[in-house]
Amino acid sequence: GNQNSGYENGNFVGPTILSGVKPDMSCYKEEIFGPVLCVMTAANLDQAISIVNANPLGNGVALFTGSGGVARKFQHEIEVGQIGINVPVPVPLPFFCWSSSKGSILGDHHFYGKSAVSFYTQTKTTVSRWEYVAADTDANSVNFSGR
Repeated sequence: GNQNSGYENGNFVGPTILSGVKPDMSCYKEEIFGPVLCVMTAANLDQAISIVNANPLGNGVALFTGSGGVARKFQHEIEVGQIGINVPVPVPLPFFCWSSSKGSILGDHHFYGKSAVSFYTQTKTTVSRWEYVAADTDANSVNFSGR
Protein backbone atom coordinates (compact mmCIF):
# COMPACT_ATOMS: atom_id res chain seq x y z
CA GLY A 1 0.00 0.00 0.00
CA ASN A 2 0.84 3.64 -0.29
CA GLN A 3 2.35 5.25 2.82
CA ASN A 4 2.59 8.97 3.23
CA SER A 5 4.89 10.77 5.61
CA GLY A 6 3.05 11.55 8.83
CA TYR A 7 0.22 9.08 8.07
CA GLU A 8 2.00 5.72 8.52
CA ASN A 9 -0.78 4.46 10.81
CA GLY A 10 -3.66 5.47 8.57
CA ASN A 11 -5.92 8.48 8.10
CA PHE A 12 -4.78 8.91 4.49
CA VAL A 13 -5.33 6.56 1.57
CA GLY A 14 -3.32 7.09 -1.61
CA PRO A 15 -4.77 6.32 -5.06
CA THR A 16 -5.90 2.69 -4.84
CA ILE A 17 -7.76 0.20 -7.07
CA LEU A 18 -9.28 -2.82 -5.33
CA SER A 19 -10.34 -5.52 -7.80
CA GLY A 20 -12.21 -8.74 -7.20
CA VAL A 21 -14.29 -7.06 -4.51
CA LYS A 22 -17.11 -9.16 -3.03
CA PRO A 23 -20.15 -7.94 -1.04
CA ASP A 24 -18.85 -9.42 2.22
CA MET A 25 -15.55 -7.50 2.12
CA SER A 26 -15.11 -4.53 4.47
CA CYS A 27 -14.03 -2.29 1.57
CA TYR A 28 -17.51 -2.81 0.10
CA LYS A 29 -19.50 -2.70 3.34
CA GLU A 30 -17.88 0.55 4.56
CA GLU A 31 -17.45 3.78 2.63
CA ILE A 32 -13.89 4.82 1.91
CA PHE A 33 -13.61 8.54 1.29
CA GLY A 34 -10.46 8.87 -0.74
CA PRO A 35 -9.12 8.07 -4.16
CA VAL A 36 -10.24 4.42 -4.00
CA LEU A 37 -12.00 2.46 -6.74
CA CYS A 38 -13.62 -0.86 -5.76
CA VAL A 39 -14.13 -3.08 -8.83
CA MET A 40 -16.82 -5.75 -8.75
CA THR A 41 -18.12 -7.99 -11.51
CA ALA A 42 -21.54 -9.57 -11.94
CA ALA A 43 -22.86 -12.38 -14.13
CA ASN A 44 -25.61 -10.17 -15.57
CA LEU A 45 -27.38 -6.84 -15.19
CA ASP A 46 -30.01 -8.05 -12.73
CA GLN A 47 -27.32 -9.49 -10.44
CA ALA A 48 -25.35 -6.23 -10.61
CA ILE A 49 -28.43 -4.22 -9.64
CA SER A 50 -29.23 -6.65 -6.80
CA ILE A 51 -25.69 -6.51 -5.40
CA VAL A 52 -25.62 -2.71 -5.32
CA ASN A 53 -29.17 -2.29 -4.03
CA ALA A 54 -28.53 -4.75 -1.17
CA ASN A 55 -25.79 -2.46 0.18
CA PRO A 56 -27.14 -0.16 2.94
CA LEU A 57 -24.97 2.68 1.62
CA GLY A 58 -25.73 4.58 -1.56
CA ASN A 59 -22.95 6.97 -2.56
CA GLY A 60 -21.91 6.06 -6.11
CA VAL A 61 -21.65 3.30 -8.73
CA ALA A 62 -20.46 3.03 -12.32
CA LEU A 63 -21.52 0.77 -15.21
CA PHE A 64 -19.72 0.29 -18.52
CA THR A 65 -21.98 -0.71 -21.42
CA GLY A 66 -22.57 -0.18 -25.12
CA SER A 67 -26.34 -0.49 -24.71
CA GLY A 68 -28.61 2.45 -24.07
CA GLY A 69 -31.33 0.07 -22.86
CA VAL A 70 -29.02 -1.51 -20.30
CA ALA A 71 -27.86 1.93 -19.16
CA ARG A 72 -31.44 3.16 -18.79
CA LYS A 73 -32.54 0.09 -16.78
CA PHE A 74 -29.49 0.41 -14.52
CA GLN A 75 -29.99 4.16 -14.04
CA HIS A 76 -33.65 3.77 -13.09
CA GLU A 77 -33.43 0.65 -10.91
CA ILE A 78 -30.21 1.33 -9.01
CA GLU A 79 -30.58 2.82 -5.52
CA VAL A 80 -27.61 5.15 -5.19
CA GLY A 81 -27.26 8.90 -5.45
CA GLN A 82 -24.46 9.18 -8.03
CA ILE A 83 -24.44 6.97 -11.11
CA GLY A 84 -21.70 6.79 -13.74
CA ILE A 85 -22.49 5.37 -17.17
CA ASN A 86 -19.27 4.73 -19.12
CA VAL A 87 -17.32 6.97 -16.75
CA PRO A 88 -15.28 5.42 -13.93
CA VAL A 89 -15.99 8.02 -11.23
CA PRO A 90 -19.58 9.31 -11.06
CA VAL A 91 -18.71 12.69 -9.57
CA PRO A 92 -20.83 15.40 -11.18
CA LEU A 93 -19.65 18.82 -12.18
CA PRO A 94 -19.90 21.46 -9.42
CA PHE A 95 -23.14 22.97 -10.68
CA PHE A 96 -24.97 19.71 -9.87
CA CYS A 97 -25.84 18.93 -6.27
CA TRP A 98 -24.08 16.20 -4.29
CA SER A 99 -26.60 13.41 -4.29
CA SER A 100 -25.72 10.46 -2.08
CA SER A 101 -28.56 8.33 -0.74
CA LYS A 102 -29.46 5.60 1.76
CA GLY A 103 -26.82 5.27 4.53
CA SER A 104 -24.39 7.55 2.68
CA ILE A 105 -26.12 10.78 3.66
CA LEU A 106 -26.58 12.28 7.07
CA GLY A 107 -29.41 14.68 7.76
CA ASP A 108 -32.69 15.44 6.06
CA HIS A 109 -31.55 16.78 2.69
CA HIS A 110 -28.63 17.48 0.38
CA PHE A 111 -26.78 20.71 0.80
CA TYR A 112 -26.51 22.07 -2.78
CA GLY A 113 -28.89 23.00 -5.58
CA LYS A 114 -32.62 22.34 -5.63
CA SER A 115 -32.24 19.53 -3.08
CA ALA A 116 -31.54 22.08 -0.38
CA VAL A 117 -35.15 23.23 -0.84
CA SER A 118 -36.83 19.93 -1.79
CA PHE A 119 -36.86 18.26 1.61
CA TYR A 120 -38.85 15.18 0.58
CA THR A 121 -37.08 14.27 -2.66
CA GLN A 122 -34.36 11.65 -3.09
CA THR A 123 -32.32 12.58 -6.14
CA LYS A 124 -30.04 10.74 -8.51
CA THR A 125 -27.28 12.26 -10.60
CA THR A 126 -26.22 10.35 -13.70
CA VAL A 127 -23.02 11.20 -15.57
CA SER A 128 -22.62 9.33 -18.86
CA ARG A 129 -20.36 9.29 -21.89
CA TRP A 130 -21.25 7.68 -25.21
CA GLU A 131 -19.10 6.97 -28.24
CA TYR A 132 -20.49 6.86 -31.76
CA VAL A 133 -21.45 3.29 -32.66
CA ALA A 134 -22.73 2.32 -36.11
CA ALA A 135 -26.40 1.31 -36.15
CA ASP A 136 -25.63 -2.20 -37.41
CA THR A 137 -23.57 -3.20 -34.33
CA ASP A 138 -24.82 -5.31 -31.44
CA ALA A 139 -26.94 -2.91 -29.38
CA ASN A 140 -27.32 -5.44 -26.57
CA SER A 141 -23.66 -5.73 -25.62
CA VAL A 142 -22.80 -4.99 -22.02
CA ASN A 143 -19.52 -5.03 -20.09
CA PHE A 144 -19.55 -4.97 -16.29
CA SER A 145 -15.78 -5.25 -15.90
CA GLY A 146 -14.81 -1.97 -17.58
CA ARG A 147 -12.49 -1.43 -20.49
